Amino acid sequence: MTPGGVWDRARCEALDRDDPVAHVRERFVLPEGIVYLDGNSLGALPRSVPARLDEVATKEWGAGLVGSWEQWMSLPEQVGDKIARLIGAGKGEVVVIDSTTIALVKVLAAAVRARPGRHVVLTSVTNFPSDLYAATGVARLLGDVEVRTVEPADIDKVLDETVAALLLTHVDFRTGELFDLARLTAAAHSVGALAVWDLCHSAGAVIVDCERTGVDLAVGCSYKYLNGGPGAPAFAYVRRHLQATLENPLPGWLGHAAPFDFDATYSAATGIRGFVTSTPAILGLSALDSALDAFDGLTMEEIRQKSVSLTELFLASLEERQLPGLQLASPRQPAQRGSQVALRHSDGYAVVQALISRGVVADFRAPDLCRFGFSPLYVRHVDVFEAVEQLETVIGTKEYTDDRFSRRRAVT
Repeated sequence: MTPGGVWDRARCEALDRDDPVAHVRERFVLPEGIVYLDGNSLGALPRSVPARLDEVATKEWGAGLVGSWEQWMSLPEQVGDKIARLIGAGKGEVVVIDSTTIALVKVLAAAVRARPGRHVVLTSVTNFPSDLYAATGVARLLGDVEVRTVEPADIDKVLDETVAALLLTHVDFRTGELFDLARLTAAAHSVGALAVWDLCHSAGAVIVDCERTGVDLAVGCSYKYLNGGPGAPAFAYVRRHLQATLENPLPGWLGHAAPFDFDATYSAATGIRGFVTSTPAILGLSALDSALDAFDGLTMEEIRQKSVSLTELFLASLEERQLPGLQLASPRQPAQRGSQVALRHSDGYAVVQALISRGVVADFRAPDLCRFGFSPLYVRHVDVFEAVEQLETVIGTKEYTDDRFSRRRAVT
């Protein structure tokens, strides 16, 4: 930072020396010279994963062939149990299945069907677009269902007895704003609705206590803070007492109570297994299984404390520098913020591209948001220092105005 600044490199290095999570960085493959602040889009590669994939491919698939299904069949629940402890759920309440959108279609349709006589899915206009698409699809499939979108501040005003399910994303993907999961879940329950949560930007970085807060259903991806890899399968949470009454709207043979009886009539498996539909992608599931071992020995309280420390350092450093053209889009109070910080800039895309050229990987979301994700398992305080240094150069010299940084890529 600038000479004389409060947040200098030495102070950041001291924070890293005292960080109880610092040793976990060694569990990841991180390219030399790169500050990776995009774990909220794609997590870094855990070192254990390549060897695990090789084992699955050469030994289990290559040598074991079809016999390896004996150990593969239970993977959706086994890996689900690993995720369960990270979201405050119990064993047998989480299963790894499909993609996030397909998982959401399953749990949302099940929720609406469980509330006959109600016809509204209530959600926020700021929700992740894919969730809105999925909700609209569910409404069309079920018929006589309305997807009602409102501003976040108006949710309580319109929650009533017509609502079958309240569908919200815990952490806003644009701004990082953290919804009050416990309060809104209780509000849904007060009118007899089920609470369905998207935990994509929460799981592995933010404390989520599904049991204590009474969450009914939830879904989430595993390729962000859970580091499962590109296209990694999603997870679904179904509260234990609901598992006997909710029906998977996409029944398939591996969700059958006795799949190898090949009965023409469907009979759902008991418990969370009933939300499995078809053959799981074993390579992706095995990679995720190994990736989740990076959380061994850590509590979510330690992880969240590290997350807050990183984002607070980032914001304090920016406030110290007062860089022109940048406006904070995320909540300033850490209790209202996930593990990312979003900054507005009129040339946000170019700013991000200029940073990437300098080895600081962030991302851009239209129309003007520069997003910085702070994955607590491998981002260091000194990485924050370096990112702010490079951002100061990019903004201060107006390097981002170079034409090459304005050329849009297919992925932003």
